[in-house]
Amino acid sequence: MKKYRHLFFDLDHTLWDFETNARQTLEQLYASLSLADRGITSFEDFYKQYIIHNDKLWDRYRNGFIKVDELRWKRMWHTLIDFKIGDDKLARQMSDEFLSLLPTRKALFPYTLELLRYLTNKGYHLHLITNGFEETQHSKLKYAGIDGFFGKVITSEGSSSLKPHREIFDYALNATGAIAESSIMIGDNIEVDIIGAKNAGLDQVYVNHINEVPNIEPTFTVYSLKELEGIF
Repeated sequence: MKKYRHLFFDLDHTLWDFETNARQTLEQLYASLSLADRGITSFEDFYKQYIIHNDKLWDRYRNGFIKVDELRWKRMWHTLIDFKIGDDKLARQMSDEFLSLLPTRKALFPYTLELLRYLTNKGYHLHLITNGFEETQHSKLKYAGIDGFFGKVITSEGSSSLKPHREIFDYALNATGAIAESSIMIGDNIEVDIIGAKNAGLDQVYVNHINEVPNIEPTFTVYSLKELEGIF
């Protein structure tokens, strides 16, 4: 078994249960802003449209077509437009409140805390490489109670790059004093985490929470966080 020293984790969808936390936050906004009274009679329909627009805009952001502010508020704006609500002020209010509330959510994937304790006790250096925003990601770690496990938290905002681009991985190696040969990337997204790390010369663990069939062969694949103990 190859000897790894530095383990680089993705955060959202890998350790921090983004879907659960985002859904709870949007449900709170749906109620507090009385969106049912504005004609959005089904939260499920609202949430479905939000996910569509969020995914599309994140893809455009990762590829450099839009700036972060446009991503943040236009996902709300496009969703409201789907329900014939053309209200820029409401969209921006929703964006601000969403970004304020979301990082305070605490849902983690099963076995996250146990895994982080296990890896720390074995002497691994744990870090994060995340496409999230600096303040938001640090808040998520703090409220979820896992901030103390990570030596370095590399964000797209702090590094001026984004996964899957090689620059963010090079930045992370330089910031941690690690070398690619003894480092590995652990994440849930084939394109962003796995292909990105592979192109940067890092081994990879694909955390396949949703049992997808990947179009490439990662160094390792696991279907739960507990299975990582079999690798490390």
